Amino acid sequence: MGMASDPGPWKSFALHATPAAADYVRAIRREVEFLHHTAALVFPQLIQPNPTEIYLSLTSFCNLRCVGCRYGRDFMPGTQLSLDMVKGVLEDCAEYNIKNVRLYGGEPLLHPDIAEITEYAVRLKLHPYLTTNGVLLEKKFDDLWAAGLRRISIGFYGTGDSYDEYVQRKNRWPMVERGVAYAREKGGEDLTLALAWLLMRPTCNLDDLHEVWDFAVKHNASIGVSLVHYSLPYFTEGPDRQLQFRPEDEPAIRTVVAELLRLKKIRPELLQLSEIAIRSIPDWLLRAPNMRIPCDRYKLLWVGPDGTVQMCYVTFKLGNLHEKRLADMLFTAEHRKAARDAFQLNCPNCHCSYPRRTELYPLSRLRYG
Repeated sequence: MGMASDPGPWKSFALHATPAAADYVRAIRREVEFLHHTAALVFPQLIQPNPTEIYLSLTSFCNLRCVGCRYGRDFMPGTQLSLDMVKGVLEDCAEYNIKNVRLYGGEPLLHPDIAEITEYAVRLKLHPYLTTNGVLLEKKFDDLWAAGLRRISIGFYGTGDSYDEYVQRKNRWPMVERGVAYAREKGGEDLTLALAWLLMRPTCNLDDLHEVWDFAVKHNASIGVSLVHYSLPYFTEGPDRQLQFRPEDEPAIRTVVAELLRLKKIRPELLQLSEIAIRSIPDWLLRAPNMRIPCDRYKLLWVGPDGTVQMCYVTFKLGNLHEKRLADMLFTAEHRKAARDAFQLNCPNCHCSYPRRTELYPLSRLRYG
């Protein structure tokens, strides 16, 4: 088995330097990665598995019934990772320097051992972060904070009645609002909050964009823009594909993109996307699988609630935790082939990681830069 690459002195410097110096180091690392991707277009054997992040879907159970999601219904129904299994994964992550651990679902706050899982990850010097719908955040936050959690992202699908309509549950939006406000009050500036705004046909308008922007300003949270999917096995496009974009939606998409660019100039720290990534959004939404930009998901591992281990959300299955440890699935011939196949888009070609992919590809840098 190989070993994941160690960022070594680069990361150590970035952690202890001034913010300006740390930004400079990160910029250098991005350019090195860009050169590596560019060279791999000619020499694909340069692409090797290098997981730096793992998504742990702790449970398939969910307390919402979102129009575009199959979790809690017919995607791996009734499955959940055991505490012992998760601890084994975290131990292997520590051994292989896979530092970033996304606690995911379903709804991860429904897992009975979420606080203990968080504490164990922190004890192993990993960097856990939680992706939640926020409904239970007020109830669970104190235990998570005590366990060492410092990063949370919230799925954002609108506000008020439009939110409740999308999640198909009544009076859930006030619970999300209270949860986010409570987390910010208790965590203060030591808590990193992010909003994962889902850009789909129903939210592709200036009113919805300004709602998420105002919410982000109020709670000092950054905004990431997630694009409605067409290939994830646990997402749907809604009845009659009502969530998915159509060619006639291009003017609305471009209006939202223009406003995102304007807002980026006003408060750049509130929008996670670069201007290059923002400008690419119409093509990602309208060209879908025909958007042929090499993938960087050889840096990812995904674990489903039934124990399935894949290199990414969609495909490249490496094994199952009920049969063997995570460590025994890493850097195998299958893992190396999956890394190259992902880079060369020998897959359904989703738009996961679209901001980084756009920035790492020379032609898209020219097109959108």
